[in-house]
Amino acid sequence: MGDARTERSVPAGPAALTADDLRRAVRAAEGILVEAGVPSARHDAEALAAWSLGLPRLEWYRLPAGDAPLAPALPAGATDRFLADYAGAVERRRGREPLQRIVGHTVFRHVTVEVLDDVFVPRPETETVAQVAIDEAARLLGDPARADRPPLVVDLCCGSGVIGISVDVEVPGSRVVAVDLSPDAVRATTANAARVGSGTQRTLVGDVGDPALLAELDGTVDVVVSNPPYIPPDAVPVDPEVRDHDPDLALYGRGADGLEVPRAVVRAAVRLLRPGGLFVMEHAEVQAADVRAAARAADAFVEVRTLTDLTGRDRMVVARRAGAAGDPGSPHGRGRMDP
Repeated sequence: MGDARTERSVPAGPAALTADDLRRAVRAAEGILVEAGVPSARHDAEALAAWSLGLPRLEWYRLPAGDAPLAPALPAGATDRFLADYAGAVERRRGREPLQRIVGHTVFRHVTVEVLDDVFVPRPETETVAQVAIDEAARLLGDPARADRPPLVVDLCCGSGVIGISVDVEVPGSRVVAVDLSPDAVRATTANAARVGSGTQRTLVGDVGDPALLAELDGTVDVVVSNPPYIPPDAVPVDPEVRDHDPDLALYGRGADGLEVPRAVVRAAVRLLRPGGLFVMEHAEVQAADVRAAARAADAFVEVRTLTDLTGRDRMVVARRAGAAGDPGSPHGRGRMDP
């Protein structure tokens, strides 16, 4: 008797694929993904079907009903691509390959970026981190006293570049510098910036622990933002999508507590930020107190606080570089001052 996992399969539809054929295929795919433990089985089954048909999403109401052929409502050749690709895509997802890696892209805030091999897949939780940086850049851009000084934002450990690109796209006129230790990540950031028309982005390979990194910008940066690796070595992620497919360099923050890289980011922010500049960095929920302590230990920040993500979890530290002439205001969002 065969493995139960292989007994269910996506039906191979006829050449004249109908809406009913598509619905049956998606239902079968959903069942396969449920059995594999995929938490978003229905969503992923539909997303993979849309990708296989060359569509951005499945909009059932736009498709013919019943046994009417789908071909007239789809891009040329889409039926052939579906028959060839859908079963294979579902099989890959059943093996817990991330949806974003299969389809080759993901949406982050208002931009669609490519997901490349050996580069961290952006997470929705990081959109809140980006929002803090975006709000600060927008505030500075609107300050009449800074009319000749566009906001300068540095994105450390940039990965696929989504934070810096979002700042550039949502606050036109900002200047963004993105840095990562991984040449693959820097290539991905460069490609994604070009893809979305981000025109002020500078990218480079660099180590946040290097005191000479961006030394020419010391004391001039308005915002330092980062989503660094921060997982401790003994906290291997449970989800196969993360554990088996995201690069270790983007996951594990080194040191027994996973905070060696984040502490290096703190030191870089101290050096790069101008007085009054804003620092925001993502971390794990359980690391909030330790990260606040690291920021305070630098003896260079005021208003050190933890902010929550959209699910209400403590996920980022926010602080102001000391030495400002006046209080420029706090970033909004629920936060807790360091005791």
